[in-house]
Formats: sequence, structure tokens, C-alpha cells
Amino acid sequence: MENKLKLGFGLMRLPKLEDGSIDVEQVKTMVDLFLEAGGTYFDTAFVYEGSEEAIRKALIERHPRDTFTLATKLNGWRASTKEEAEQQFVTSLERTQAGYFDYYLLHSIRDTNYPIYEKFGLWDFVREQKEKGLIKHYGFSFHDTPDLLDRILTEHPDVDFVQLQINYADWENPAIASRGNWEVARKHGKQVVIMEPVKGGILAELPNQIGDRLKSYAPEASIASWGIRFAASLDGILAVLSGMSNIAQMQDNLSYMKDFKPLSEEEQELIRLVQDDLNSLDRILCTSCHYCEPGCPMNIPIPKIFGAWNMYKQFNKKENAISNYNINCRLRNKASACIQCGQCEGACPQHLPIISLLETVAKEFEG
Repeated sequence: MENKLKLGFGLMRLPKLEDGSIDVEQVKTMVDLFLEAGGTYFDTAFVYEGSEEAIRKALIERHPRDTFTLATKLNGWRASTKEEAEQQFVTSLERTQAGYFDYYLLHSIRDTNYPIYEKFGLWDFVREQKEKGLIKHYGFSFHDTPDLLDRILTEHPDVDFVQLQINYADWENPAIASRGNWEVARKHGKQVVIMEPVKGGILAELPNQIGDRLKSYAPEASIASWGIRFAASLDGILAVLSGMSNIAQMQDNLSYMKDFKPLSEEEQELIRLVQDDLNSLDRILCTSCHYCEPGCPMNIPIPKIFGAWNMYKQFNKKENAISNYNINCRLRNKASACIQCGQCEGACPQHLPIISLLETVAKEFEG
């Protein structure tokens, strides 16, 4: 089915209760608001803890199967064997009870893990599931260079779509290559699902002097809306995913996406000015995806540490930032505990130089 709304409901950052479990009742309300506004695209993954079960309770058990589309993902580099990787598909079907997946993705492909997907024959596996009717469309999410994307789409021309990290902050960023990857996908005639349009919330909370530039132009518009509208204004977009964490965020996104208007030329120029502003900041552009943490042998809370650093850089309140840093490291190790094994850098979708960044934070915050 076609998406009535370009907005997709990303299920990676669902609201949580005090005990850390997903707030299913709040998710139910968010699901209902999304469907009522014409939304259909829901995106989860095998590795999003609790997400597949939550969407079963909030969506699949409560709404007719033909009123929505569901996407989930198989993470090859979290598996030790081909059988373990394929089992993720079976487990996702069991967790969701969806019967089939409208969109199914090989998850977070980059040069370091692409050989694993090839070795395990996972491209053939998802094609087989499509032939059985258990998958309607298959694709992959991607975090690497346009050259690698071009190679993959050349080697696997039958994929239906690609999921790319696209936002205005990374449009010309060589580490993310939003523009270059989008251009490659369109060259191959592939529809694009966009992830991280507000860069994990970074573009929803801009420093005052940058956010004021957008607020003065459109006082009623949220800062986050600019990132989502920028992404949705591109050609060939199947859905722009927003990882919404509460009802208010859902309501805000629907307020401007229900009757979506692409960015005007004047608004595009304003975004170019904001891009220049962001490039001048000394912030760590971490999206708190936490992919770096599970394999860290020293149990360092890397995203929390970078969040404390950004608090320091944004508000210039070093004592507050150090206090935040110490609280977040109270039960885990500080930045100085890093043994420079490089596991985190291999897992980071943002290609951040995490080892050197941790050294900088340790020097500034630990004296």
C-alpha cells in the first residue's frame, strides 16, 4: 500500500516508564494519532529492545493488518552464524505476530560488515522470504560511502529501496555523505527511506543563536520541523522516519506533515545559513544510538559522556557539565578508562573519532 503521509513512525526511541520498560499505553495513543492523520509506515528492528513486542500490542493487535505497513530489520553483524542470523527473521515474526513484513531490511550495512551479509547469504535469504510472501519489499539500511552504496546496488539490483541517514547537518559531511548517498540511490532508481532527519534529536535542540535564526523566520514552527521538512522535500522519498518518544512529538510532527509543503527557495537558503552555523560549532555530533556500547570492554557510557561535553560547549557551564559527567559515570567507567581497542569506532554510524574524543573529554573533565 502507498503511504498517505511521507512521515514514518520510527520505533527506536519509544517512551519509557520509570522501570525502563516501554510505555505501551502511550504508544497506543501515538499509534492512533498517526493512523488517524493518514500515516501508515512503522519502522522497528530486531535489535530495538522491546520495540517489536510493543508495536504488536499497540498496533497489530488493535488495527486491521491492511491499514498499515510494518518494517523491521535483520542485523547480520550481531549474529555468529548464518542460522543465528536467519533466526532473527523468525523471531521478529513471532514477536510482532504481523504475519508478514511490508518492508524488510538488512540492517546498518557498512564496509566493515558488508562481507558478513555476503558470507551468510542473507541477500538470497530475504529474496526467498519475498518469494514466499513473507516479505513484500526488501532493502537495506546504510551507513557508509557513496562508492560502496553504488557497488552494493550494482551487485544487488533487485532491492526495492534503501534507508539512508539524511539531514541538513550532514548533507555535505564527508563522513556521512547524505547528499552523495541520496544521489546514488536515485541514480539506481531506488526509493529512499530517510532515517535521522533530526540527527537523533540534535537538530531539534539547536544552540540559541542558531535556533533563533529559524524561530525569527517562523515563530510557530518547531526547530525539529525544519529537519523533517528538509528531508521530505527531496525527490524519491518513501518515508521520513521520526523516532518519536512522546505524544507531544507525534502531535508536532503531524501538525506540519499532514498537509506537507516542501521547503521554499527562501527556506532552503535559511537552511544553508544554519548549516554554516553548525559547521562552526565545537560539538560532538553523537545521536545516542548506543551502537558503540554493547561491545565496549570497559563499559564506558559513551553517548552520555558526549552529551555532557555538548552541554559544556552549548551553554559554557563547565561545572554543571562535569557534574552531569560524574553522575552518568557513577556506576560505569569514565572516559579515561578507554583502552583504545577501536570497537566503538567500528560500530559508530556517524564515523566519529571516538577514541580521540574520549581523550579530549578526559583531559577537560578529569583534569
